[in-house]
Amino acid sequence: MKITKNNIKLAAIGLTTGIVNGLFGSGGGTIIVPALIFIIGLEEHKAHATAISIILPLTLVSTIIYFRRGILRLDIALPVILGGVIGGFVGAKILNRIPNNILRKIFGIFMIIAAIKLVMK
Repeated sequence: MKITKNNIKLAAIGLTTGIVNGLFGSGGGTIIVPALIFIIGLEEHKAHATAISIILPLTLVSTIIYFRRGILRLDIALPVILGGVIGGFVGAKILNRIPNNILRKIFGIFMIIAAIKLVMK
């Protein structure tokens, strides 16, 4: 891989996403999707699809560390994973059917709701 301005930006996005994902157990998508859209200039649908493929290895690394430290609740994680796999399949199938402007609004609304819930709790 060549060292280019774009690759440096991508590595910085990855570093930030990895730190947030590791610290908070999630949140990588809330950073990486807007970064891919606004910094890299990726189209909305491609940003969401690319973010999922990037977040998977980051999450696997964090999961291994959490498991080794004994802070992973498998009794909670496994049923959620089952539902998440089904939901991920459905979401991936319908992604291209949602117009960019609607997808951006839906994503923004989810981010706002999550932020409000975190601040108000």
